[in-house]
Amino acid sequence: MYRHTIKIGVLGGIGPEATSRFYDGLFRRLQQIGIDGNTSYPQVIVNSIPAPELVGKISDDQLAPYRIGLTQLDDLGVDFIAMVCNTIHIYRDELQKSIRAPIIDLREEVRRKLATENIKKITVLGTGQTIEQGLYAFPEMENVPISNEDIQKLEMIIVNYNSGKDKKNTKYRIADVVDIAVKYINEGAEVVLLGCTEIAVMLKDVHIPKIDTLDVLIDATIEHDRLENNRRVKIQYLFENACGPDE
Repeated sequence: MYRHTIKIGVLGGIGPEATSRFYDGLFRRLQQIGIDGNTSYPQVIVNSIPAPELVGKISDDQLAPYRIGLTQLDDLGVDFIAMVCNTIHIYRDELQKSIRAPIIDLREEVRRKLATENIKKITVLGTGQTIEQGLYAFPEMENVPISNEDIQKLEMIIVNYNSGKDKKNTKYRIADVVDIAVKYINEGAEVVLLGCTEIAVMLKDVHIPKIDTLDVLIDATIEHDRLENNRRVKIQYLFENACGPDE
C-alpha cells in the first residue's frame, strides 16, 4: 500500500525528558510494527515549549504558552497533535476549539486501555490538578484515593526532576515514588495509573502493576497515523477511479 507522509505535531517540553522518551518510543514502536525504510516514517514536528509545570492552582497565564504552542503546530499544517503531558488534557476540549488539527484525547485512550486490560480498580499517581479534576475518574472504575500528603510529595519530585535539581539523588526520588505506588497496590489497587509523564519516565523500568500513559499516548499516535494514512489512500483510490485512467 502506498504510504502517504503524515505530519504529526507533538507539543512537548513539559517536561523535556518525557518528550524525549515519547519521541524515541514512537519510532521504536514503528520499527517493531514494520517500516520499509526511512521514507516510510511519518513527519514529526516537535514543539518543545518553555511552559510552567501545571501544579497547584492553574491560571490563564500558565495556560497561555500551551495555547501558543498548539497554534504554532497548527499553523505548520500538522494532521493531528499529541500533547506529552497529562495535566494539560484537563483543558483539551477548550484548547481544541482554537485550532484546526485534532488533539489526541488521552483521557479516552486511557479509558480504552483500562477496559481492554479488564482493570476495575486503580490509583492515579499525578499532579493535584489531574487527580482533583478527575481526569482519570471513570464511572465504571473504582479508585483507591491517594492522600494529599502523597500528592504534595509527588508534585515536589516532579518539579525538581524537570528542573534537574537533586539529580545525584534521582534513584532515591524514584524509590520514593515506588514506595507510594506500592502502598496503594497493597491497599487494593490492581494497578497504579502513571498520570504524569515525569512519573512515567521515572518508573519506566520499575516492575510493578502499572499503566504507563506515555505508552498509551505512543500507541494512540501510531493508530492516528495509520487511520489518517488509510483515509488518504481511500480518497486517492476514489479519486482515481472516478476520473478514469485517461483523465
